Amino acid sequence: MAKLYFHYSTMNAGKSTLLLQASYNYRERGMETFLITARLDNRAGAARIGSRIGIGAEADTFAPGEDLFAKLQARLDQGPLACVFIDEAQFLEPDQVWQLARAVDDLRIPVMCYGLRVDFQGNLFPGSAALLALADEMREARTICHCGKKATMVVRQDDAGTVLRDGDQVQIGGNETYVSLCRVHWRAAMGDR
Repeated sequence: MAKLYFHYSTMNAGKSTLLLQASYNYRERGMETFLITARLDNRAGAARIGSRIGIGAEADTFAPGEDLFAKLQARLDQGPLACVFIDEAQFLEPDQVWQLARAVDDLRIPVMCYGLRVDFQGNLFPGSAALLALADEMREARTICHCGKKATMVVRQDDAGTVLRDGDQVQIGGNETYVSLCRVHWRAAMGDR
């Protein structure tokens, strides 16, 4: 039975690595997968999913306003598809999450979404909020804070390492910009919210 999955975590928990490994496992068994990532995140290159450990794969992309049900239907029209993998799922719009749920229900294709749960201010991304509401299964990928506790939050830093408390929700970056922390250390860094 096809399901909509949401694999979530903070930065540097290995979400893209898990996605690429799962897709590899399908393909190793002769089953086709369809990889999609956010068009606005090109840190690994345009239309590419990359992991900080050095593995990557070419992918299609999604953009705001794009109909993902139609995209998946068009891909299915080209041949069999065992699973869809979506990286940077926090950038999905709520309507796009509904389109993915419809694809799971009507096209009977499993869709596995990987993304951040919250932004640097501790707020849910709209795509993540919709996935938390609609996903059939949710799985947390874990990473640790510098203290050894589970990291559930992330702070954004400027070039000098100063923690930023304000700014746009979306700013593409990696280790140079974001640090994953437990809630205690996030609160301390953000001024004890």
